[in-house]
Amino acid sequence: MTSPNDVSLVPRIEAELRRRGDPKRAEGAKRYLKSELTFVGADTRTVREAARGVIRELAPLNRAGLLALVDDLWPRGIFELRALAVELLKARCAVLLARDHRLIERLIRDSQTWAFVDFLAIQVAGPLVVRFPDLGTVLDRWAADSDFWVRRAAMLALLLPLRRGAGDFGRFSRYADGMLEEREFFIRKAIGWVLREVAKKRPKLVDAWLAPRIRRASGVTVREAVRYLPPKRREALLAARAGATGSPRRPSHVISRMTPVGS
Repeated sequence: MTSPNDVSLVPRIEAELRRRGDPKRAEGAKRYLKSELTFVGADTRTVREAARGVIRELAPLNRAGLLALVDDLWPRGIFELRALAVELLKARCAVLLARDHRLIERLIRDSQTWAFVDFLAIQVAGPLVVRFPDLGTVLDRWAADSDFWVRRAAMLALLLPLRRGAGDFGRFSRYADGMLEEREFFIRKAIGWVLREVAKKRPKLVDAWLAPRIRRASGVTVREAVRYLPPKRREALLAARAGATGSPRRPSHVISRMTPVGS
């Protein structure tokens, strides 16, 4: 097995990503994400192929090897190498321990973009909390953090079980209730996103949660949350939100065509 500390591994990966990169894609992605990172223009498929290659080469990639790789990839300031680190954490999340929430939190704080935060929250932190329920107190702390990306991560870490019709809706409700009147777009969007996913299996639960809060919720939150509600209830909630603000209501057929950012 090749050692994760092999000094040639990460430079070799970087060289391959650069070779397969597209300068125009790099420029567009950097502009879209408003990022200070370096972009080499490799697409998501290429990054995921690289992750699978690393896992094969280092099989079995254990916890120590995984953490060493992440610590090598992340500080290099290259978007695609950070994306590769996230892919490796997603793929090998099962080897992480409860104390590794500190690493995940550090990466979330350093990410400053939904392009990393959402995957780290949903597919790394979330499964870790499922395996180690006591980490719910960590999410409680995240939900009150001064960094809105950390607050967003607290909610999104609950998403996968909620999407399946299970999960801790009470905890999500507490978080969302505390953030409902925030002006930060990515918080408003995250609340609506989670509610939208819950509504696919439990529309009545979402309806019952949203209706008494309709005056407090932002338009972004409401438009996302009602997307999978029965048409009559969707229209009623949209009308109630419009009436509460005195703003014109977007027709639901327009809302259904809107593509969520970071979701």
